[in-house]
Amino acid sequence: MKIRRILATAVAAAVTTPVVLLSAAPAFADTKPAAQTQNQKPTIEQLKLAVAAAQKTYDASVIAESEAQKTFEALLKTLEPGGTHPTAIAYDAAVKAAEKAAEDKTKADQAVVDAQAKLDAAATDEEKAAAQLVLDEAKATAQTAATAKVTADATVVRTRGAVSDARVAGSQELAKVQKAKEDARKALDEARKALADAEEGADECLEDRAFTAVLTGPKKVVAGTSADYTLKVTNGTKKVADEAIVDAFVTGFDNKTFGPLDKYLDLKWSTAASPKWQSVDESEGIDLGTLKPGTRTDLRFRLTVDAKAPAGQGLLFAISAYYNADDSCGVSAPAVFEFDVAAKPKKPAPGTSGGGNTNTTGQGGTSTTPVNGTGTTGTTGSLARTGSNDAVPQIALTGAAAVALGAGAMFVVRRRKAGSQA
Repeated sequence: MKIRRILATAVAAAVTTPVVLLSAAPAFADTKPAAQTQNQKPTIEQLKLAVAAAQKTYDASVIAESEAQKTFEALLKTLEPGGTHPTAIAYDAAVKAAEKAAEDKTKADQAVVDAQAKLDAAATDEEKAAAQLVLDEAKATAQTAATAKVTADATVVRTRGAVSDARVAGSQELAKVQKAKEDARKALDEARKALADAEEGADECLEDRAFTAVLTGPKKVVAGTSADYTLKVTNGTKKVADEAIVDAFVTGFDNKTFGPLDKYLDLKWSTAASPKWQSVDESEGIDLGTLKPGTRTDLRFRLTVDAKAPAGQGLLFAISAYYNADDSCGVSAPAVFEFDVAAKPKKPAPGTSGGGNTNTTGQGGTSTTPVNGTGTTGTTGSLARTGSNDAVPQIALTGAAAVALGAGAMFVVRRRKAGSQA
């Protein structure tokens, strides 16, 4: 995220809810980045190892699922009629036994019918006695056949259930392997996300108090004129800043309508190495090049106020960051400079002499001062005034500065990568 966008968001919030921001600023100031409050975070390398392990587990689960699917399909074939699975063999045998029992019962039942017919046709007592014996034996055989058929049918039901149970058991085993694969996939996704979050966090540059940015310049600019400001960027760290950059923008408020003055304000920059005045690029920022430890470079800003600008108040924001080849980086506390915008003096009436002082090179302040306190490298900030006419824009400006300064410890910038923007 670009620094300018972070600061712009702070200003926009200050314009809409200045009072809330003023009360919330101390809470922002006391809040530390998550990276500073959590001491047991895994390293990038540890997370990469975790991803590799999760990937290995997932790959193995994919293979296991494939094998389990094949095993299940093979099981289904063995459970089909004529299959080789023990339950299938038992079921086939039960079916055959039930079929034979049914045939035996049919024959036995027919024998009873035939014996009864002979008994009915017997004429003598001897024939009747003989036919009765045959009928009794036929009934006994039919009863045995009926019992055998019931038993055989029950065996068919039981063995069919065993086949079904074997199919369900195989399906459950497959489901376990499939669930293990799904769990492995979720674990891999979580490991990847943890790594991505950590790598994204590794791309954040926290505030480095040894790397400072201080603004100085005039406290008043008259409409129709320009004023020059100096941003002093100091590398107080003990290592070379391979690439130092600056982002800056300016904003303001009309004293009467409390509307924004931004359309009247134009900001340009130059350095000793690039003396030509250039517009501040909102997407790229300003490249200061390499900055050795213990050295300072000055960046000049030229603020031009349109002649039609009404009287008001403004803030100039700037922030600097450094990026190194070893992936280390840091960002300065935001530099916030308040100035007054004076309306263009009216032309004196004929026969009168004009008055007033339009000099725009007055004494400047510094950027590292708290909203209501003394900074470590400069003078005391003065962002709160009395008087009803300018109270609202002052509160808004104060709110913007409070957010920018109070939340300075939480500002982060994305490390520039080769071929990409920060």
